[in-house]
Amino acid sequence: MGEKSEQKKQSILEGAREVFMEKGYKDVTMKDIVDACGISRGGLYLYYKSTKEIFLDILNMETQETDDVLADSIAREATATDLLMLFLKEQKKELLRKKRSLIIATYEFFFANKIPKKENPLKKQFDEAVYVLENLIGAGVENGEFYCENTKDTARNIMYVLEGLKITAKTTGISEESVDRELLYIIQGLVVEE
Repeated sequence: MGEKSEQKKQSILEGAREVFMEKGYKDVTMKDIVDACGISRGGLYLYYKSTKEIFLDILNMETQETDDVLADSIAREATATDLLMLFLKEQKKELLRKKRSLIIATYEFFFANKIPKKENPLKKQFDEAVYVLENLIGAGVENGEFYCENTKDTARNIMYVLEGLKITAKTTGISEESVDRELLYIIQGLVVEE
């Protein structure tokens, strides 16, 4: 695909992301995306055949953006504590975002589509986050910032807590104080007191 085609595809994904944030997943049609992107139906179908294909690419794009934020910090040689705080700060922003979030659309997508485990981008995203956290916690243990006996189980537990907070935030609502309390609990469970 040429550079112009890549730019057009990126433009479609950005426009579609807005539509999915506004309407969720199940109520979005290809026409909604055509209207949001200001392209012809044929132009959209040149790149994508369904809202499912578009949404999967958006999920992959979201994962890449999160990875880029962490990679920038790692490149600046941040401490394990700094990286953990950055990760949790990004999670907090997502949890407290009232609008402009893909959380509801993401859950609708996975309830509506049977995606095999090996191809499931949400599972992949979860597993990658566990892997990153496991390595981050391991690095913190090695340099004396953290105490943790089982980095993999701890990383997985943190991700389960964050996933539960996402569901709570979108179903019953959650206050900033509640999010701060849960994130502080995670941090206190790891950080070595000086």
